[in-house]
This record gives sequence, C-alpha cells and structure tokens, in this order.
Amino acid sequence: MRTISAEKVTEVVRRLCINANCHLPQDVKDRIESFHDAEKWPQAKEILERIMENYQMADEGDRPICQDTGLACVFVKIGQEVHVEGNLAEAIHEGVRQGYTDGYLRKSVVRDPLDRVNTGDNTPAMIYYDIVPGDKLEITVAPKGAGSENMSQIRMLKPSDGLQGVKDFILWAVENAGPNPCPPIVVGVGVGGTFDKAAFLAKKALTRDLNEHNPDPFWADLEKEMLEKINELGIGPQGLGGLTTALAVNIEQMPTHIAALPVAININCHVARHEKEVL
Repeated sequence: MRTISAEKVTEVVRRLCINANCHLPQDVKDRIESFHDAEKWPQAKEILERIMENYQMADEGDRPICQDTGLACVFVKIGQEVHVEGNLAEAIHEGVRQGYTDGYLRKSVVRDPLDRVNTGDNTPAMIYYDIVPGDKLEITVAPKGAGSENMSQIRMLKPSDGLQGVKDFILWAVENAGPNPCPPIVVGVGVGGTFDKAAFLAKKALTRDLNEHNPDPFWADLEKEMLEKINELGIGPQGLGGLTTALAVNIEQMPTHIAALPVAININCHVARHEKEVL
C-alpha cells in the first residue's frame, strides 16, 4: 500500500488550477493553428489569429487565457493500492482555494443557486472519482466556464431513434448553441448509461487529448463525421461565419438499459483547459 499525504494533493491541485487557466494544452493549440491554416474566410482567419495571439500572451505573462476561470472540475483516478493520509476531498478543495487565490484567478462559485452569494475562493470543486488498479493517483483539473456549460444538453432518446437520432441531436445542440459558447468549440458527447452517467461521460470526453479518437473504430468514425457536419454549419469562430465551428468531437459510450438511449452534449469553448499530473 502506497501512502500519499493530503498536503501533497493540495500542492498538486493548486499548481494545476493555475497552470490550466494560464496555459492552453498543446493539443488544443495545434488544432487551432491547423484550422487557422485551412480557414478560407478572411474574417474567420483573423479571429483565429486573435485567439492565437491571446493564448501566446497568456503563456508569456502567466496570465489567465480567459476572464472566466470557471468551476474547478477535478477528475481523480485513485489506484486501489493508494492510501491518502488525510481527507482527500478537503485536500482538493484546499488546493482549489489556494490556486484561485494565489493565482489571482476570478472566483466564480456561489454558495447556493438562488441566493447567489459568492463563496469567495472558488470552492467547492466539482470532484469526479474513479477507482482503478495500481498504486498511482492521477489528478486532472479542467476549469469549466459558464458560457459553454450553459449550452449543455441531454436527451433521453428512444432506442428506435438509433444512430440517426444521435447524429441529429448532436447537430441540433451545436446549432442551438450558435455563438454563445465562444466557438470554435470542443464537443463532448456521452452515449449510454443512465441520465447522470451520460452527462458524466460527456464532460469526461472534454478532458481527452484532441489528437486521440475513441478506441472503437465505429465511434471514432462517428467523431470524424460529426466534426465535418458541424463545420459545415458555417457558425464559425465567435459565431461570425467560417469553416471552423468545432475543433473536435469527442464521444464516450457505455452500456445502457434495453429501453434507453441517453445522449448528453457538453460543449467547451476554444479555451479547452485541462491539466493532468500523476502522483
């Protein structure tokens, strides 16, 4: 059994919160640059240039890429041979508290959905646990802004809706979102499970490297097809037209009930932040 201190977890989460908000992952940068090179609409190309300039300035100055530094979504893979000495959840919340305070990141969490009083330190984090074999502890911090999160959709399709129903829903969700999630976007899709599991899969899909496709060839082909169809919508960067509406479509799937076909869409803006560390 390997022991990891709660203090170490806090230290890592603090660092990930700051880095994720100030430095766009290389896979996202590469995808933006490749779409910029292929973009034929002059206005869309110019907007992509401004996006590139923005994340370069953020890198150089260690400043947030976007003023909405988001809810801290924290994905934790816990090896079965790991013992965290102390309270794991509290260690994560403390890491978020320190990261958003020390990094001068905007605090965007309210204590109650209706009284709207700010917690003042961007806690609590949204924590997702996964117990896996081994003696490692993997932590991924994915700050999620509200502009894109508000465009999320879920639908309990009928099994008879089939593949076409899934395709139609994905396209409808993106078209309905329009310019609101600050395109170009990354589209996370969860298919299967239950109502809540589909939503989790859609959010988890957004943490995947944009150069990685679903390991199942059927779903990988669907990811490619839907990316093409979405970019044919012409919404374009910031919704002002162009060939670049989405950078990627990431789909995660799992088994479901014989009478169910849950599909969830979780959209991310072009600031597709995610930073991972393995302890």
